[in-house]
Amino acid sequence: GTSFLAGCPLCSTCGPGGQWQCEDHACLMDAELIDAVNRGNFGWRAANYSQFWGMTLEDGIRHRLGTFRPSPTVMNMNEMRVSPPGRETEARQGPSLPIPVIPRGWEGAPSGEAGQPWCLETAAQQIPPDNPRAASVVFSPSPPRSGLWDEDGAGRSFPSSIAVPARRVVTDECYPFTSQQSQPAAPPCMMHSRSTGRGKRQATARCPNPQTHSNEIYQSTPAYRLSSSEKEIMKELLENGPVQAILEVHEDFFMYKSGIYRHTPVAEGKGPKHQRHGTHSVKITGWGEEQLPDGQTQKYWTAANSWGTAWGEGGHFRIARGVNECEVETFVVGVWGRVSMEDMPHK
Repeated sequence: GTSFLAGCPLCSTCGPGGQWQCEDHACLMDAELIDAVNRGNFGWRAANYSQFWGMTLEDGIRHRLGTFRPSPTVMNMNEMRVSPPGRETEARQGPSLPIPVIPRGWEGAPSGEAGQPWCLETAAQQIPPDNPRAASVVFSPSPPRSGLWDEDGAGRSFPSSIAVPARRVVTDECYPFTSQQSQPAAPPCMMHSRSTGRGKRQATARCPNPQTHSNEIYQSTPAYRLSSSEKEIMKELLENGPVQAILEVHEDFFMYKSGIYRHTPVAEGKGPKHQRHGTHSVKITGWGEEQLPDGQTQKYWTAANSWGTAWGEGGHFRIARGVNECEVETFVVGVWGRVSMEDMPHK
């Protein structure tokens, strides 16, 4: 018979009567759930994103989250407060750096690619603002076999640098991101590096991008876990900048458009296959409060997602603060871009 894909699910004609039969899959974009969210008093709005049309909920959970659930050993990491040197702390009091949303593996990418390695963006934004490169550094999420990564080989990431994948990176200008599926099956290690002493490294090859010759190797400190306390996370954001958090993503989060997100029960009446969740990594960038129509105040975190600027509030979202909504406060980590004294400007 004839088959066609009207968004989701896949439908086909079968038998002499030519009747349409459709697969019984939960779709990533569900018009009924979107309508239920928008009719309810949940504090946020949902949208039907064309970039997700044709995808099942299973596709979204399996291919669009890209983070392993932390193991019990990782979850038992001691919570730490790491204070940077005084010079860097003073630099934090200046104007904050812009928070870019750089989609990785989403718009136009193969379905098997996961989300943004936020440990790279977080580390880049921990370079002190008075460093000459601070405003322009965007680290490259280069392919695992590029010679720069310590990766697990499964195409998914651990939260932040717990597996320390970003200890050695170059800039995105030097090594632009490309789809892993567009590369040879076993590409050579293109960016070996060597030690130059005093904890610094230098690339031993030219940048894959022939338009630039700045093959400087950046290093990061090991990740440190923050307390799950709302106040401690706020203090870290104020003093040291963005942090990375895990987020337990439910079926309705894919449809988030605006407002302060809380997981809703709208899918409960549709059965278990419409209620799925998986672990994701996001970057918490700040916090705020909003006055509700009933006069109450709703606290929220602001966070950056990795699904492109067409999703959510320009690629960002807000989520309820202080109640560990979707476990966003359960496992929060920070990481510092390693900067030596000779990298600092001299006054």
